[in-house]
Amino acid sequence: MNFSTPMTASADASRRMPASVSARLDAADAAVSSLREEQRRLERLGFELPLARCHQQLRYWSFVRAICSLPREVRS
Repeated sequence: MNFSTPMTASADASRRMPASVSARLDAADAAVSSLREEQRRLERLGFELPLARCHQQLRYWSFVRAICSLPREVRS
């Protein structure tokens, strides 16, 4: 997947993740939220290729958010 051009600023996978667990979860939540909003916009406009890219990035950030929300014992 090509993350060189993120669909939204908060979904930029090349930026550093915050150090704290709660800040990482907040960053992942922000990315998912912004991508869902962008997905709705692209659906209304009927842009298929950008919508597919948005869907890929949304899947990635949803996975990251799920990992960040795991209890500490599971992540270790």
